[in-house]
Parts: sequence; structure tokens; C-alpha cells
Amino acid sequence: MITSPDNEKLKLIRRLRDPRARRRTGLFVAEGEDLGEAAAAAGIDPEVLLVAGVDVEASLLAEVSTLGSGTRVVGVFEQRFAEPGGLLSVYLHRVADPGNVGATIRSAHALGDGPVTLGPGCADPYGPKAVRASMGSVFARPPARAEPEQLEGTLLALERGATRSLTEIDDVELEPSVTVCLGAEREGLPAAVRERATLRAEIPLRPDGPDSLNVAMAATVALYELGRREVLAAAGTRMADHG
Repeated sequence: MITSPDNEKLKLIRRLRDPRARRRTGLFVAEGEDLGEAAAAAGIDPEVLLVAGVDVEASLLAEVSTLGSGTRVVGVFEQRFAEPGGLLSVYLHRVADPGNVGATIRSAHALGDGPVTLGPGCADPYGPKAVRASMGSVFARPPARAEPEQLEGTLLALERGATRSLTEIDDVELEPSVTVCLGAEREGLPAAVRERATLRAEIPLRPDGPDSLNVAMAATVALYELGRREVLAAAGTRMADHG
């Protein structure tokens, strides 16, 4: 059992709090039994796995944890990135909040068919907050990376409709493969994405409500609406016809 704070495994976990260390090593930390179980379910083996009271003194594990004394399991894993694609996926541009990035990865895993593709300026999907917000989906459906000009297929630019006339998301009819494109809540999408989009749409909101949703919420609504009505249903019909 580890009894010294100078243990190399504990030092590695501490270093990986720094995004520069994550970029340099290609590793990240996942804390908690649920995330450990999610990794195992996805067939991902840890580089390091420490269980409080078994592999390491509980107080020492708490010292290196971002969650504090409640942490029972901390694992170190290799970062993985997928290729963009799928019948229904998401592209994020300059979404700097790691919670939104992680939550969108979770929603895409639950409702889409492809990975979340991260464009310039997005938060690190393997930072502690993003990993926790993904609830393990980062293992089962790792994110992708791409520049706006690398996006292919049908692009649906999802925007705030307060100052312009846009198609409402529940009126959208698109053939797969579809990528739902979202920018930061304030800045929105860059011209490079809007100009290439097949369609620009909005999520209709109550007139007496807020004028926008945060990125993760908006992505979830769009994925659900497109997936249940059009994109995945149409793809399923096509595959059945050729079966």
C-alpha cells in the first residue's frame, strides 16, 4: 500500500491537474467509482488505478483528488480521439466551459450516432470538470477534433433566433449524415461555419422565458428532435431496405 505522498503514481496524478501536463503526456485522470466502471465497460484499461484503503492510504488519495475526501477510486487513462463522422453528430466551436463540453459528449453518446467534434477554442475534454460532466461517455464515445473547413456532410448551424428569421428546429428535414454546429452562447458560430451550413435553425423558446439555452442544453434538444423524427429514423429505413 502507498503510504508516502512522494510516490510516483501520486506525483503523476498531481501533475495531470495541469492542462500542459495532459497535453504533453496524452494522459488524464478520472475520479470516482462510476467513471472507473464506465472505463471498464468500454474496455479501457487504466495506466494507473488507485483504490483508497487498498492501494493507497485514503488521506493521500484525497490530497491528490479534485473531489476531496469522498474519492475512493482514481485512475489515470490514455486520451483517445475519434474521427469526425456518424449519421448524427455535433460540432462545437469556442465552447470554453468544460462542463458544457463534457455534458455535450454525454448527450451525443445518448442521442446521436457520432462523436462530438471539437473546433478551435474549446475546453479540454479530458480536464477534470469535462470528464465528470461526461459521466463516462468520454470512454465510450471519445471526442474528435477538426477545423471548421474540415467538416463534411450536412451542416446544421444552430443559432439564437432573437434578431433574425431562422427555421425552427422542429421544422427541419435533413438527410444524414448531419452535424449540428454550435458556438459559444454569446459569440455564436463563426462565418466560416455559417456560410457552409446547409441550413441555419433555432430552438423556439417561450416568449416570456430566457432568450437562449446554454450549449449543452441546446445540443441535447437538437439531437433528440433530429434523431427521433428524421435523421436516425431515415437511416434505419435505408439500412432495412438494403438488409
